[in-house]
Amino acid sequence: MEIQVAGEMPCSHDEVPLASMDHDYTITPQPIDEQLAAAHAELKVLKQQLLETSQKLFFLERFSNDPQNINFYTGFKDYATLKSVFVALQPTATTMIRWTQMQRHSSNMDKLKTSAFHNESLPLIDQFFMFLCRVHQGLLERDLAVRFNLSQSSVSRILITWANYLYVMLGSIKIWPTRSIIDSNMPRDFKLWYPKTRVIIDCTEVKVQTPSSRVLNSEVYSSYKSHTTFKGLIGITPCGVLSFVSTLYTGAISDKEITSRCGIVDLLEPGDEVMADKGFLIQDLLEKKQASLVIPPFLDHKGQFSGEEVSETQEIARLRIHVERAIRRIKEYHIFDGVVPLTLASSINQIWTVCSILTNFRGPLF
Repeated sequence: MEIQVAGEMPCSHDEVPLASMDHDYTITPQPIDEQLAAAHAELKVLKQQLLETSQKLFFLERFSNDPQNINFYTGFKDYATLKSVFVALQPTATTMIRWTQMQRHSSNMDKLKTSAFHNESLPLIDQFFMFLCRVHQGLLERDLAVRFNLSQSSVSRILITWANYLYVMLGSIKIWPTRSIIDSNMPRDFKLWYPKTRVIIDCTEVKVQTPSSRVLNSEVYSSYKSHTTFKGLIGITPCGVLSFVSTLYTGAISDKEITSRCGIVDLLEPGDEVMADKGFLIQDLLEKKQASLVIPPFLDHKGQFSGEEVSETQEIARLRIHVERAIRRIKEYHIFDGVVPLTLASSINQIWTVCSILTNFRGPLF
C-alpha cells in the first residue's frame, strides 16, 4: 500500500524525478585548467580567423611592411615616407571641406568653415591612400568602391575633395629654389658646360576626350599629337628636382605661348640660363629678364653642322634628357594612361599638379 502525501502528484518508478533532470550530479565536471586550455585554444583560433580576415581587407596599414605594394599602389617608395607626408598634412586634413559641402554652402561661408569633412567609415589616412590608388594605378571609382566597401558616390566625393585639398596644400610648397641652392647642388657636367643653368624646361600633353563643340574641339586639338589634348610645362633643376609645374592649357597652344603665360619667366633672375628644346623660341621673353636660352643650334645655310655644333648639340641633348625623365615619372601615374574623360576635366588640372609635385617624394632623378 502506497502512501500519498497531500499536494503531491503520484510518481511511478519508471519516471525520473524533476530534480534529477535539472542537475545530474553523477557527471564529473571538467577540471578548471582543462576548461581554460580549451578557452585559450578557441581564442587562438578566433584571433587567427580575425587576422586572416583583416589581411583580405584593403587599407593602408595592411601594406605597412610591404614596400613593393606601397610603391605599386601609391608611388611612394615605402610606408614610412607616405606616413610622414600624411602626418604633415593631418592637422589641416582634419578640417578640410568636402566638395559637396562646398557646393551646398558656397553662399554661406561661415557655415562652411565650421563644416569639416568627416567620413566615419573610412579614416583620413585611408582616404589619402584611396586617392593615391586612383591616380597612381588609375583604379576606377567602382573598383575603389568595392575595395574600400563604400558607395561609388562616396568614393567620387572623397576623390574630388582630396584632389582639391592636395592641390592647395602641395601647391603652397615653394619648389622653386634660390640661385644659391641651385649652385650648391649643381652636377659636375653642368658645372663644366652650362654652370648658369637655372631650369630645364619642356612641354608635355595628356589626351582628353573629344568635346562635341566644334569651337572647343579646335582649341584643344593638338596637331603634334593628332588628338585633343591638355598641355603643360614642366621645369626641373640641373640636379633633377621638379621646380616648376604649370597649369594645363588647351592643346593648340604653342610652346612659346605657354612659356609666356605660365609665369616661369617672372621667376628668373639676371644671368640665369634656361635649357630647352629647339621648339622653344623664347629668347625675346628671356631678354626682358636679362636671362639667356640654351638650345641645340639650328642648321644654317651651310647645310651641315660644324664639329663644334655637333658636340654642342650632343651635350645639350645629354643634359636636357633629364627633363624628359621627370615627365616620364609624372606619366607613370596611370590615371594619365588613357584618354581623360570630360567628366574629369574639372579636376584634371589639380590632379596633374598634385601628381607632378608628388614625384619629388620619390627620391633623386639620377
